[in-house]
Amino acid sequence: MTSIPTQQLSDAGVSIWLDDLSRTRLDTGTLQKLIDEKNVVGVTTNPSIFHAAITSGTDYDATIAAQAAAGASVEETIFEITTTDVADACDLFAPVAAATNGVDGRVSIEVDPRLAWDTAGTIAEAKHLYAKVNKDNVHIKIPATLEGLEAITATLAEGISVNVTLIFSLERYRAVINAFQSGLEQAKENGHDLSKIHSVASFFVSRVDSEIDKRLDAIGTDEAKALKGKAGVANARLAYQVYEELFSTERWAVLAEAGALPQRPLWASTGVKDPAYPDTLYVTELVAAGVVNTMPEKTLDATFDHGVVTGDTITGTYDEANETLNALEALGVSYNDVVTLLETEGLEKFVGSWKELLADVEGALATARKAS
Repeated sequence: MTSIPTQQLSDAGVSIWLDDLSRTRLDTGTLQKLIDEKNVVGVTTNPSIFHAAITSGTDYDATIAAQAAAGASVEETIFEITTTDVADACDLFAPVAAATNGVDGRVSIEVDPRLAWDTAGTIAEAKHLYAKVNKDNVHIKIPATLEGLEAITATLAEGISVNVTLIFSLERYRAVINAFQSGLEQAKENGHDLSKIHSVASFFVSRVDSEIDKRLDAIGTDEAKALKGKAGVANARLAYQVYEELFSTERWAVLAEAGALPQRPLWASTGVKDPAYPDTLYVTELVAAGVVNTMPEKTLDATFDHGVVTGDTITGTYDEANETLNALEALGVSYNDVVTLLETEGLEKFVGSWKELLADVEGALATARKAS
């Protein structure tokens, strides 16, 4: 038996992915080190991660100068930088992908977040990203907006693997699984090998607590305070119940018979925002076979250092999780209101990061042109 918590998570059936990517991580070998030492078997990226990577340090100066010399637009420059990083990360994770038949060793890249409400635009961008990265182990990330659901189905129908992101509600999660299964049914009709199509559904955790805790503090009673820090885990556990239910249907059995693999739940937003809570809360309380946990490095380090992994902490908790959500409703904290707000805020945050990135790279291109 191992005493290393990240290995214990892997042994319990949890795939650890890193929620970060940068040229520095690739060039200095720090990402390879996390693969070798901390059981990291995949990477997720988002607009905020790319904004932070590209605007800190000088790693991308040469690429930006080359793009400026070639007369590239700001969008073309960002597309070149992000797809190159992701393609190189895919190469780094290729041995993991080979060892797991493509289940792990995945690297995610998100469509332009400004397309979140544009079905046709999302489909076109997903195909463009997939063709440019040109690696079997890439995941194209598509937000789970109502407009995104149709794009998810259409992208999967083309045989492209998808990471569905920004899921907050159980109702929307059901719709995501439906979109996934519809996509596989169409992919099968289109003649694709279903065993080669992979997908995860990124269900966000800590942001649920951040919003609900704020509302509980405003209520201020002892009953309200006793519920703080419980909603995020309860919501995610109930998502796993939905996963178990919808992947044990006759509809799924037909797809599985044709070689399809289930869309795994991925716990996202697992960095703890409230210092009053254990820094591994959204890792150790969400352990079950067949899930992914994508962690910021700080959370990964905390888990590796002192995470207490006690096996499956999800199965059998559904009654208690429902009681938590019911207690919140009874106090006047509206679940539907919270999850709707979180989706809106999540998209606004990514769009904001993307716009900042566009402005910063535009400035860098202008500087590079003057210098030449």
